[in-house]
Amino acid sequence: MEPKDIVQAGYNSISETYLGARLRDSEDVNLLGDFTRRLPPRATILDAGCGSGIPIARLLSPMFRVLGVDFAISQLHLAHRLVPDAEFLCADMTRLPFREGAFDAICSYYAIIHVPRDEHPGLLEGFRRVLRPGGLLLACMGADDVREDFQDDYYGAPMYWSHFDAETNLGIVRDAGFQTLHSEIVPDDTSPGSRHLFVLAKRKLTPSVAKSPTTSPRSRRPGPAASRGRS
Repeated sequence: MEPKDIVQAGYNSISETYLGARLRDSEDVNLLGDFTRRLPPRATILDAGCGSGIPIARLLSPMFRVLGVDFAISQLHLAHRLVPDAEFLCADMTRLPFREGAFDAICSYYAIIHVPRDEHPGLLEGFRRVLRPGGLLLACMGADDVREDFQDDYYGAPMYWSHFDAETNLGIVRDAGFQTLHSEIVPDDTSPGSRHLFVLAKRKLTPSVAKSPTTSPRSRRPGPAASRGRS
């Protein structure tokens, strides 16, 4: 199986079990405070790799307009039930089907680390594309150098990880057109001994490569890009 197939099948299989691990408050969730304080009321947020919507989409949805994307359909079934105030779409976050500048902010917890790391620069560039200039990104990335890691039993299913070390990841964020505002390495409560880099950044107002004009998310709802269908 390809890495993405392993991740998709794994999270479909462990949806209820993993939900139990994500219910409690933790240090990573507390990082949302600085992120949300910088956003205007009812800002449009993309939760990339949203899973069941717990706890991130559920915490954000009372204050903001939240759209979660994930490619594990079992996770999305839970999200629709558990977070009725948010919207959810089955899509691959490495091929986001949204127009440029559609969102005020993007939040991505424990999702990028499951994508083959050679795809991370393009993934971050995709995030930059769908953010308005000056828009915020809160992303969970790797803290250590791991080309590939496979486990046969992660909450009862096979799983895959891939990421660079913290310094390399900060460079990837910068090169994708972001200015880092804060970065912090945080232990993972769902996987003892693991740790991750959390990066709060904003899209630079003047990207290094010329892009077409963005459309304000307040003028209309985020919609599919004209040239792409759903992933």
